[in-house]
Amino acid sequence: MIQMSIAEMAQIMEGRANGDVELSNQAQFHFDSREVKAGDIFLALKGERADGHDYVADAISRGAVLSIVSRAVSSPHILVGDVLVAIAKLASYVRGELKGLKVIGITGSQGKTTTKDLLFSILSNEGETIASLASFNNELGVPLTLLRCTDKSKYCILEMGARKSGDIAALTSLANPDVGAVLKVGNAHLGQFGSQEMIAKTKGELIAGLKSGAVAVLGTYDSFTPEMASAKGVMRVTFGDSAKCDIRAADIEARGGFAHFDLVIGSDRHAVELQILGLHQISNALAAAAIASSLGVSVNRIASALSNHAPLSKWRMELDEANGLTLINDSYNANPESMEAALKVLSLLAQEKGGRSWAFLGLMHELGEASAQMHEEIGVIAQNLGIDYLVVINSKSYLKQINPSIVTVRHFDNWKESLSLSSEFNSGDVILVKASRAEGLEELASAIKTSVMIEAEGENI
Repeated sequence: MIQMSIAEMAQIMEGRANGDVELSNQAQFHFDSREVKAGDIFLALKGERADGHDYVADAISRGAVLSIVSRAVSSPHILVGDVLVAIAKLASYVRGELKGLKVIGITGSQGKTTTKDLLFSILSNEGETIASLASFNNELGVPLTLLRCTDKSKYCILEMGARKSGDIAALTSLANPDVGAVLKVGNAHLGQFGSQEMIAKTKGELIAGLKSGAVAVLGTYDSFTPEMASAKGVMRVTFGDSAKCDIRAADIEARGGFAHFDLVIGSDRHAVELQILGLHQISNALAAAAIASSLGVSVNRIASALSNHAPLSKWRMELDEANGLTLINDSYNANPESMEAALKVLSLLAQEKGGRSWAFLGLMHELGEASAQMHEEIGVIAQNLGIDYLVVINSKSYLKQINPSIVTVRHFDNWKESLSLSSEFNSGDVILVKASRAEGLEELASAIKTSVMIEAEGENI
């Protein structure tokens, strides 16, 4: 964070300081006392299951020098009416003070985290870059990411998510992005918003909130995003498959499940060899390229960074190979679009490896009334792609339209039961594990990796 005294911080937060401590610009804000280190600041947030005030003493014992609280405690603190509101005020102040900081906001139905990671790889070569941790994209995560910035920071990359209309507008107002990017409007969270039109309206709050002089980066993978309204003076940049896009990919190839293409920006053209699985990653790479280009990064430096980027976030198309087996762990989240993309990668890799394809699929959440139909459609897609084994966990909806003479299907109530199929794996087989995060299928992927691929390495299976 930027340097300030406890009194200055209290004034910005409209709170009252109690105690006299020296704050370092290296101090980090934490709401989990277990993550606190010497010199940090603890946020005593009240949640449904726990009250952060009960952990202030633990945070202090771990080295916290200050707590932000909504009720008085015995150790040094700033007393505010609402801790979350106070942190937002502080983050907004810091954003305004860091005149040279370029802030990037990224939203969309899918690809936010991967795009953020790709962009981080590009921009960190150009100067100090702060980015959202994991998928820290809400009314707490965005302020905390901004508060990690100092006067040495050149870029700040923010994921922006929403649970309801108005959420992204509030985050945009707080962060005042220099660049706002909408990747795609899809079906993720359809159950919450009711329609793609409402999802588009909510994602469009980022573009609508950009100020004159900012840049709107817009994907062209749906009918809504390219049409999102922006204020006068906002520059618009498009990316996608069409030759009409400002940033596009040409001469696309898939090698070993990885995308190879030429990045085309204006008259410049440079080869890119992605190290993250799937042709669907091209759109994320183009989004990152469009953002970086709008910030003045050259095409050759963008292409080089994309080609050297290694996956940063866990459980997203993680690839492991051992004992003749290939495991794709994409268990972090799932929606119809990402599920189809992962199945295409599975099919392609199985063909290249010469083995059989196994899709272990769990539920896709938050799809609303269309959930059953969308699960059925994914089952049909798996069948049409020639997936050899479709293994569904806690969801028979995938199987409703399946022809069992075309694809072998199995159903299990939980992932532990499905692990019994590991005895049927053969060398050359490719295994996909994918579901919404709440299904916890990362445990299945871990079990396959440790008990079948690592422990059995060197044996015949």
